[in-house]
Amino acid sequence: MALAPARSCISRRGPLLRQAPLLWLLLTLSLASAVTADESSEPGDIKFVRQSAGMDDVTPATFPHWIHRMGYTCYACHDTPFKMKAGANEVTMDQIQAGQSCGVCHNGKTAFESSLTTCNRCHR
Repeated sequence: MALAPARSCISRRGPLLRQAPLLWLLLTLSLASAVTADESSEPGDIKFVRQSAGMDDVTPATFPHWIHRMGYTCYACHDTPFKMKAGANEVTMDQIQAGQSCGVCHNGKTAFESSLTTCNRCHR
């Protein structure tokens, strides 16, 4: 059985993005002005729910889905390493440090590295 090649973090830099910056600006402004139930997050953000006790002093992570969608296509993350359903994926710091889940891209090369100096980028 042949294995499928690993997906890389594929950037979205198509002609629409280059030729229609006004369209993207309007889309971004409309998303930013949408009303959400939680004022501390942006539309499309996914707030993680802690599954185990012991880290109650650390704010659970928030995944800024809309920011990632502005730069990447869906299949850069779905269905590997993430299932396309909020709450369906277990994400731990051990996984991230091992280059799994968020750590596939957040390795210091493709995107900022997950470290003790970057905690507040996710845990906000």
